[in-house]
Amino acid sequence: MKQFKNEHESEAHQIFREQAGHKARGGLVPQTTNPDEETVPGIEHPGSTGVIYCSDRAMANGFSYASSHEWSNLGQGAPEVGDFPGAPPRLTSIPLPTDSLEYAPTTGVKDLREAVAHLYNTTYRQGKRSQYTYENVCIVPGGRAGLSRIAAVVGDVYCSYQIPDYTAYDQMLGAFKRLVPVPTSLEAESRYRLDLDQLRKDIRIQGLEVVLMSNPRNPTGQVVRGEELKELVQLSRESGTNLILDEFYSWYIYPENEAEFGQSVSSAEYIDDVNDDSVVIVDGLTKNWRLPGFRVCWVLGPKNLITALSQSGSFLDGGANHPLQLAAIPLLEPEHVHAEKVALQKHFKHKRDHVLKRLARLGLKVSVPPQATFYIWLNLEHLPAPLHNGVTFFEELLKEKCIGVPGIFFDINPLHRRNLFSSPCHHFILLDMGVDAIARVLKRAKKEGMHAFGHSYKKSLGGSGDHI
Repeated sequence: MKQFKNEHESEAHQIFREQAGHKARGGLVPQTTNPDEETVPGIEHPGSTGVIYCSDRAMANGFSYASSHEWSNLGQGAPEVGDFPGAPPRLTSIPLPTDSLEYAPTTGVKDLREAVAHLYNTTYRQGKRSQYTYENVCIVPGGRAGLSRIAAVVGDVYCSYQIPDYTAYDQMLGAFKRLVPVPTSLEAESRYRLDLDQLRKDIRIQGLEVVLMSNPRNPTGQVVRGEELKELVQLSRESGTNLILDEFYSWYIYPENEAEFGQSVSSAEYIDDVNDDSVVIVDGLTKNWRLPGFRVCWVLGPKNLITALSQSGSFLDGGANHPLQLAAIPLLEPEHVHAEKVALQKHFKHKRDHVLKRLARLGLKVSVPPQATFYIWLNLEHLPAPLHNGVTFFEELLKEKCIGVPGIFFDINPLHRRNLFSSPCHHFILLDMGVDAIARVLKRAKKEGMHAFGHSYKKSLGGSGDHI
């Protein structure tokens, strides 16, 4: 089987490049738009996030939401939304008082903002002088909306981020031109650990004013906690650097000790003064409460930030759904939250352990097992070509009615300058648990040989069977 050395030789990578917004925008003569792609004056495709691209490719292979039960969707980034053992009953209906049919404030319903503040004070700030109030909370219609509101009010600054990290950071850093992205690579050899000494140097030498990261980390499943998280918050305070933490997986922690179930992680525990420390937390009902359809999330930070977010929200998104904000209030009661945490952690820890064992039996040992989140960051490098890269493996999984996410989507590369084969995420694929389809691909490879892979992929989003 021919060893591809460049993305131009790979059919799967060419399909990726043909998506609007995915063409390279650099080279010897950098360009901000592709004249062959942008036919409407003034319009520029930002590029699709990993989930959107993967869903489009799945639909080209016959996926539909009406028949989703026939597929294994390992790439949606969505938790199970139904009942499972020990968890409180799921909401099946909500009241619709007449007042809730009005617009909600762009900062959110006051009672919900108070409930968020109370939950963080109860969980992370007992006994501390400085406490959150509703004025430290802005309710937003989803995590990406919260990040966009933040980006819209950040001035002309250098923004540090890490590779790999959450795919939507790519579009955000590319769309808001005042943020100058400064990447740092996290290495498997150090278990994708954030090097605080190096970050301290980068802040001083490069003049970084914003540090953006997910914690727990999407996609590697690693987490900064305890003294290390305390040191990170302290570094932000001492250096005057704005620390933006995406904490959507803060409950997905997998302890070995039974007594530790129900704990969670947040930088809120280590903040001295909630209005002076420049630490911004983004979280919501999407992952931890397993309610992605609610689109009710929040940004937690200094009061002065919240007033700015109210203004940016007025022209970006207009605010979160009013009735669902009201329905969310009782879900933030600390007793309810604790029951949800314990059930979630036991359920997903069992799933994680089961999947890791099955992958190992298939010869796919995960070199850095996840400590948190519900993802598996799988290195395919040792597989024979062309299955050893995430984009091709993703296309082969689609033939088995399975959706993953190619690792290159976590290579946050706003200008799309990099040859895809040169990406540090080239050999990776992200899995949201589940391995039956992977086993079928490997079995087919063993039976048919490598000549059967890397080609004949459906191109038409209509799923008509057209191939490249």
